[in-house]
Amino acid sequence: MNPNISAAERLARIRLNAFLFFRADWLERLIEIFGSAEEILRQDAETLAREANLNPSTAAHLLEGAFAIDPQEEWDKTAALGGHIYVPEDEEYPQSLRNIKEAPLALYVLGKLPAENKPCVAMVGTRKITPYGRRAANKLAADLTQAGVTVVSGLARGVDSESHAAAVRLKKPTVAVIGTGVGRCYPPENRSLARAILEHGGAIVSELPFNKPPNAFHFPRRNRIIAALSQPVVVVEGEIKSGALITAKLALEMGKDVLAVPGPIDSLQSAGTNHLIREGAGVVTSAADILDYIPQQLRFGLDPRFFETPSLTPDKPQDDLTPRQRQAMDAVGDGSASLDQIAETIGADVPEAAGILFELEVKGFLACENGLYSKSKF
Repeated sequence: MNPNISAAERLARIRLNAFLFFRADWLERLIEIFGSAEEILRQDAETLAREANLNPSTAAHLLEGAFAIDPQEEWDKTAALGGHIYVPEDEEYPQSLRNIKEAPLALYVLGKLPAENKPCVAMVGTRKITPYGRRAANKLAADLTQAGVTVVSGLARGVDSESHAAAVRLKKPTVAVIGTGVGRCYPPENRSLARAILEHGGAIVSELPFNKPPNAFHFPRRNRIIAALSQPVVVVEGEIKSGALITAKLALEMGKDVLAVPGPIDSLQSAGTNHLIREGAGVVTSAADILDYIPQQLRFGLDPRFFETPSLTPDKPQDDLTPRQRQAMDAVGDGSASLDQIAETIGADVPEAAGILFELEVKGFLACENGLYSKSKF
């Protein structure tokens, strides 16, 4: 916590932050005009309107909204859950969030936020997840987590929940940016998931007052926080007008990379991701595609195995190979060998060995280049 911010000023900012119909950067502008949040709250509506060039009714609503909550109670309830309320001047407030145009005036955090040098990837998408989207979200989130990346999402149904759950199953941290206050859980069936996120070193984040219920207005706004905390942003599934595409738009405005998982052309839930790809988004077929977009300075400590794109070619069954053919395959191993070397290894004359190798080429198990045999990649 920044000791230069007094307790009274913190509480005043928590009050101002409760007026949800003002952009955060407008509230910052008011603080610049009056010198502090405390001073703003000392004004009457008429003075506030005149000095800040506001509509008188807007000024009255701002003060009414600010005084509708008890900031000390907000602080105490958050602390009772082991959380904190940060302001942009605090060291604990994420730098990536501080740098955006509309940084939250107060940030409620339960658990532990990732270190500044920890790579974070946003995974977002539809609530109406398909079996394909479920598989993709699980696979990508699990691989990213195992590689050493923190997955950031919104704890909503569908893609968000699947992404968080993949990290939780591995007992690794994940960050949920929610569209309610931290004193609530929405959807309610995610309570156990929310608890597990905190148990495994993750964080639950909101800019909303402690007990604020869900509202359609809240979710698009929280998406800018998801985008700000992450690089890149991955859209798994989503319709053309889904909230996930709003997150993608916000990410692009922040200069972030946007990636998308391609999907079936006849699936409404892949219409948004396919549209993003058509507009230039990066294509995601594996975690390696995502890791390529992690800034170089954040890659230290990541598992290099996950930077390799896995082969989609299935292993060929060797059940129908003859014993001699299996011997030839063992002789080649993972490297390469000449006809003479293979013949000697398996105890065959050259004509017999040549016949065996020809059969293995026809079946697609071996390839020959410049007189050397190796296992086929195709």
